[in-house]
Amino acid sequence: MNYFLSEEEKLLVELVNRIGRDYIAPHALRWDEEEAYDPAPIRALAQADLFGLVIPEEYGGLGWGTLALCLAVEHLSRYCPGVATTYAASFLGAYPILLFGTKEQKARYLPEVASGRKLCAFALTEPQAGSDAAAIKTRAVREGDHYVLNGIKQWITNGGIADLYVIIAVTDPRKGARGASAFIVEKGDPGFAVGRQEKKMGLRASVTTELFFTDCRIPKERLLGREGLGFIVAMRTLDYARVGVGAQAVGLAQGAFERALNHARRRVQFGQPVYHFQAVGHTFSEMAMRIEAARALVYQAARTIDAGAKEISGPSAMAKAFATDVAMWVAERAVQMMGGYGYMRDYGVEKLMRDAKCLQIYEGTNEIQREVLARELLKYYREA
Repeated sequence: MNYFLSEEEKLLVELVNRIGRDYIAPHALRWDEEEAYDPAPIRALAQADLFGLVIPEEYGGLGWGTLALCLAVEHLSRYCPGVATTYAASFLGAYPILLFGTKEQKARYLPEVASGRKLCAFALTEPQAGSDAAAIKTRAVREGDHYVLNGIKQWITNGGIADLYVIIAVTDPRKGARGASAFIVEKGDPGFAVGRQEKKMGLRASVTTELFFTDCRIPKERLLGREGLGFIVAMRTLDYARVGVGAQAVGLAQGAFERALNHARRRVQFGQPVYHFQAVGHTFSEMAMRIEAARALVYQAARTIDAGAKEISGPSAMAKAFATDVAMWVAERAVQMMGGYGYMRDYGVEKLMRDAKCLQIYEGTNEIQREVLARELLKYYREA
């Protein structure tokens, strides 16, 4: 399919694929086996100015927008969705500053984010608050010119390797979701500690940890927006970021498809390549159709955001849920099309199948995305 990308976008895709081939492909299986984070591809992305894709030029970025970020995340994910997770999660942590930060906050933090000198993380989830984001317990109490944070955040991507963290904490427990606020916490702040690295099914090249706040004192200037805006900050941030998860899913599915297709062309059974058996060929046809449908949906959702649309929750939820479900289905079919080879860890598709599962869960489960979409449909389709 021709998506009529600009020349700049085509060059971006070519650059990301070059980084993927040189810095990721030779090591991805080892990183998965060892559950190891390697900063080398992240440094390469930073040197290529790819951490500035959505950061405005006035803050040292490229100012390109959501579609450009989706293209980068998609093509990184062909090689290793874990590396793409590290990259994309930094934007997840930067979006609250970009969308809600003061001029002073943006001037202080965004240039370092755009250069790749500082990675970001976003901390919403807690042991008792996953999809129910309004159930968070981490507290932030104002004491003079500071806020004091106490609580635990769970399953935080880039925990420990990030330099900047956006934390959602309760400032007024009486107000429920309206009592939450958003804060910027810096690595090294007193009272802030990082837990152990989690043992995960997939996305093992990315780091996931708990975060602990014990009387963590931060200046009041680190409040994003105003008190009580935290839930809006979180939901708006996720609206922007979920399209990137959809792009990650498209890239993963494409990578699984290509690996399985190459195998089916070479694998000879009963005197012919297995691709030429109707059941196999038709499966690849279905895989290709679903991938292109997911890609078209993700790109259109990204273009909707870049066009300045106010209502993006529905398109974002649709793109995330559909594309990640496609990724899981395609990865499973890729394993099946490769038979015993697909089941072995040496060939990469079983890794992609494990990686795909998390995409249906994080940044809002696909069940929650359908709830979001159901709510948005009633706004769009008025009763006749």
